[in-house]
Amino acid sequence: MNIWIFKRFLRSATLASLALQAVGQSAQAAPPPISIPAFADEGAAPVSGSLFGFVGGMDRSSALLGDMWGLRRALSKSGISLAVLETSEQLGNLTGGTRKGFVYDGLTQIVAQTDTQRAFGHYGGLLNVSFLNLHGSNLSTQNLQSLQTASGIQGDRSTRLWEFWFDQKFTEEDRLSLRLGQQSLDQEFMVSGNALYFVNTMFGWPMLPSANMPSGGPAYPLSALGVRMSARPVDGVTLLAGVFNGNPVKNDNGSDPQTQNRHGTSFPLNGGRLYIAEAQFSYPTLGSMVEPGQTKSLGWTYKIGAWYNSNKASDMALDVNGLSLSDPASNGNALQHPGNYAFYAVADQLVWRDDSDPNRTIALFARVMGTPLRDRNLIDASLNVGVLMHSPLHNRPADTVGVGMGYAHVSPRAAQLDVNSNAFSGTNSPIRSSEKFLEMTYQYQLKPWIQIQPDVQYVFNPGAGLANPNNPNNPAARIQNELVVGVRTNISF
Repeated sequence: MNIWIFKRFLRSATLASLALQAVGQSAQAAPPPISIPAFADEGAAPVSGSLFGFVGGMDRSSALLGDMWGLRRALSKSGISLAVLETSEQLGNLTGGTRKGFVYDGLTQIVAQTDTQRAFGHYGGLLNVSFLNLHGSNLSTQNLQSLQTASGIQGDRSTRLWEFWFDQKFTEEDRLSLRLGQQSLDQEFMVSGNALYFVNTMFGWPMLPSANMPSGGPAYPLSALGVRMSARPVDGVTLLAGVFNGNPVKNDNGSDPQTQNRHGTSFPLNGGRLYIAEAQFSYPTLGSMVEPGQTKSLGWTYKIGAWYNSNKASDMALDVNGLSLSDPASNGNALQHPGNYAFYAVADQLVWRDDSDPNRTIALFARVMGTPLRDRNLIDASLNVGVLMHSPLHNRPADTVGVGMGYAHVSPRAAQLDVNSNAFSGTNSPIRSSEKFLEMTYQYQLKPWIQIQPDVQYVFNPGAGLANPNNPNNPAARIQNELVVGVRTNISF
């Protein structure tokens, strides 16, 4: 799934909320954001080691285990910060899909970061290593068959290395930095900070690269070796550019990429190149102060970007001889095209702030992505939009409620293959078109270290119009619309 963007990856949910006020396979997404608890700072008051002190500290600590009985403080003296987040979900579909029912899935994230200046006197360096443990089942693959999968944390059961990188900044004002190593692009590129409050996968890593990049691209729970440059030439403008291995798995044979690199310890360099660039514009600018009389100032962040993958891409409908892939005379080898690319834009806009409570706000977000290369892409356009309200109730300042929507359009070339298949087989199977979903969610903060999030999603035309395998006597029957309900819990240790 949240970062909220990559350079804010380890900030707390409280800081993320403030930032939103200041700024206005299966598919993959960023998982919930993980925060370094304040106990990592030497100036923070430790929670007592006694049982009474521990229980009392649970009401004020941003982490369930607080200072971990001195461990976080000891690590902090060596420049090391540690965060652990457990996300658990119970999701199920009440209608539609290929079968009904509820499943459990969960994710444990562990992140350790080392500040090199604090550790051994090297200015501007940050070493990051993170691990994932995915457990439980996958509702989307078992029950739904949707393109835009129901949860951004679902995946193959495994324990894996996720990211392992070193970031070096070159100026005291952090105007120029270079990052090297194993990186997951959904932590920095293409993301909306507001969208990451939602559960559905597509509010993190978008549908278009999930469907069209090799192995879904270097995004959760995968990553790829690469280098990223970040520059802030003037306040309010940030430029990101990176080059990464074009496929997060080596020897890609078309099978599940998560299975091919089950533990994240494969570091391929032979998968072509993925080039990506993004320009970010924000107001108020970083570190700026609100002038007297400007308390109603509403912030925003806008982003534009593009990516290019040098790997060959298979045609959606034609073979190497120009025949339809559904033609009985076809050899089944898809025509290969040189490279693939897409463009995108992201907007986060604060539209209202309560005069009496600056934490009570309403924000809008939108992200659109498209490609003109319809011959080699299953999805040629995707869209996510939504609205969030922070502190919806006067006595619930840390809660958030939101409504969002996702849209994915199947390219005409892919739809043409369905038409051709019907013509050659004499059947009347559905022609894929588009898939849409709506999501309503409420993030309830029970304690500073635990959030409970009930969630409702409704999927229109699952799979963009897939035939229902449970109705073989009627090949024109589609998978019915799906009502998905459930609850997510985030616990910071």
